[in-house]
Amino acid sequence: MGPAPRRSRMTAGERRDQLVQVARALFAERGYDGAAVEEVAARASVSKPVVYEHFGGKEGLYAVVVDREVTDLLARMRAALVGRGRETVESAALALLTYVEESPDGFRILVRDSLPGSASFQTIIADVASRVEGILTEQFRRGGLDPGLAPMHARMLVGMVATTGQWWLDRREPAKEVVAAHLVNLAWNGLGGLERSPRLGADPAAGPHPPR
Repeated sequence: MGPAPRRSRMTAGERRDQLVQVARALFAERGYDGAAVEEVAARASVSKPVVYEHFGGKEGLYAVVVDREVTDLLARMRAALVGRGRETVESAALALLTYVEESPDGFRILVRDSLPGSASFQTIIADVASRVEGILTEQFRRGGLDPGLAPMHARMLVGMVATTGQWWLDRREPAKEVVAAHLVNLAWNGLGGLERSPRLGADPAAGPHPPR
């Protein structure tokens, strides 16, 4: 038998991505304070100096991990906030829950306290709320309500969706579509007009049905 084929070395970009993925799992598991560069290096089968060479230390590595998650979630939420009225609320709720489902480690990191000066979950909340504000302002004007109250209601709505995502993170039931439908039911109809069996894509013209 001939000699075993030599494994090709990772490029600098591949190594950087590997370290980010390893650190992402570790930060999600233990938080920033509980994670150590030594363990990142050990899990990636490299020496500590390699981690420092790419990121300058734990703080730099953490900042990269958080920035990638912020970029991903913001892109998803911005893509969802393109419709009007109830459809937009449905899309936004489902987009957040889909992110939680597909990137649980990333969401765990974002909802923890971030380092001073770094992007955080609050950055995303503020961005999404500003976009929802414009949608609600239009909705309020059409309904004869005070559009000056739209910023407050936007924060209420986005905060409700975000905290529900945190609650659903480790439960994963009921299904995300069911959770999203109930979120929209409460946000759109209020406690006094809850539908008995809400579902996504329902015809808002049918009107709410008071609970029994």
